[in-house]
Amino acid sequence: MEKVTGIGGVFFRAANPQALSEWYLAHLGIDPVPSSEAQRPWVQEAGPTVFAPFEQNTDYFGRETQSWMINFRVRDLTRMVAQLREAGIEVSMVDEDLSIGRFARLHDPEGNPIELWEPSQRRGG
Repeated sequence: MEKVTGIGGVFFRAANPQALSEWYLAHLGIDPVPSSEAQRPWVQEAGPTVFAPFEQNTDYFGRETQSWMINFRVRDLTRMVAQLREAGIEVSMVDEDLSIGRFARLHDPEGNPIELWEPSQRRGG
């Protein structure tokens, strides 16, 4: 059976796409969409990706009307959280010490939920 080889893009609506792209670049290091063929898009590092539909009534994404949340892998969650907080961004650590790794939560300037994940070394992170 033929199967997909990875996620090729994440697309979502934004009130101000330019400003939001700049925020993601400044705080998470995600390059914006290339404006020419000479530029490269953001290339993620190899690692695990979880694809998980949730129950319709989940509160995992925050507000009830939110239908998605993106999770970004990070190498050092402690340093990333400190960097974001230093920039004035509110970040909450998830208290659970799961065998799959450590997590933190924040929102982008338009209120979209973001989860940061430092995979456990035992899980191939």
